[in-house]
Amino acid sequence: MKGNPVSWFEIYVQDMARARAFYQAVFQCELTNMDNPDPEGFAGMEMWAFPFDMGGYGASGALVKMAGYPSGGGTLVYFSCDDCGAEAARAAAHGGSIFKHKAAIGTHGFIALVNDPEGNLIGLHSMQ
Repeated sequence: MKGNPVSWFEIYVQDMARARAFYQAVFQCELTNMDNPDPEGFAGMEMWAFPFDMGGYGASGALVKMAGYPSGGGTLVYFSCDDCGAEAARAAAHGGSIFKHKAAIGTHGFIALVNDPEGNLIGLHSMQ
């Protein structure tokens, strides 16, 4: 395997408007509507992408609403943050809940875990 092992992530949701509002508020960014890459194979699929810099470090991904794919899945994605405690507080203020408050992880910085309004558990990571 070359490079970073994660190249993309998808967070499956049932209520796209609610999920978009939550992630945009927590991370203070705008998600971008993506065209359905296979309308025949994935009829009715809706995707909204997180900001992405092809030359930057890390991976990007999207919120996905698609029949047969429930939200609240088992994959834990960590988002890089300036201060994971601040993002956790914004998550709680915008319909999510804090599962684990900001905690030190030694020389690797800090993490917090939050649930989004769709039931997905996401990780937040920062160095301060």
